[in-house]
Amino acid sequence: MEPTSVAADVAAEEIIVNQINLSHPWEWINKGWRDMMNARRHSFTYGAVIVLISGLMTLGLMREGLFYIVPFLAAGFYLLAPIIGLGLYQMSARLEANEPVQFCSALEAWRRNQAQLGVITAGLLIIMQLWMMSNFVLFALLFDGMHPPLENFFGSVFLSGQHNAFAFASIAVGFILAWVAYAISAISVPMLIDRKVDGFTAIRTSVKAVLQNWVPMTFWAVLIVCFIGLGLATFYIGLALMMPLLGHATWHAYRDLVPREQ
Repeated sequence: MEPTSVAADVAAEEIIVNQINLSHPWEWINKGWRDMMNARRHSFTYGAVIVLISGLMTLGLMREGLFYIVPFLAAGFYLLAPIIGLGLYQMSARLEANEPVQFCSALEAWRRNQAQLGVITAGLLIIMQLWMMSNFVLFALLFDGMHPPLENFFGSVFLSGQHNAFAFASIAVGFILAWVAYAISAISVPMLIDRKVDGFTAIRTSVKAVLQNWVPMTFWAVLIVCFIGLGLATFYIGLALMMPLLGHATWHAYRDLVPREQ
């Protein structure tokens, strides 16, 4: 089903956002699967590199006795996923234009609008830092009892049921920051490699797309969480499939939400 354009009551320079429905996220998954199969060698290599880097980072933390940080890094992975998928968007753009696909698409995509992509990256990193800092503050204010052992920090604090006030506050703050990160990055990164616009215009358009289509875009966010969660739960192996699938699908989400330039 084709999305229908709706004009917003905004300034002339505002980019129009299409109205979509709940069927569109599944269409994006189907189109993403098609792109992944058409560029399978490059897509799966891209996914394998993500798995390798994630595994090496985890092994390094375990070797240093910092395994308790891994759950927090997993949360950070969700925040940075829009940037991690940069090369996959470029692959889909090349497939759409019937151009040859290259593995180094991430570098190609970054060079197309690197200054403005840096704005999005900086924004997501700031949100990640805010989440970590807020946890430190909440821990100091709400945690009661002796400091839990670092090697079992996550289980002692979040899974024991003995520190519900801190756990609830941490999850609530994390949810709010994750939603903000999702709203500003849902389609802003593919938009920046497709158009010569500034980062703030891309962010504004992404937020507008999420708010204007909050039901289907919330459903899309749930699908992203579930798919990446499956990849993380399989000790990263599943990310070799899930990240390429979601990356290609995100390009088609952008295509459906923002009318093409004439």
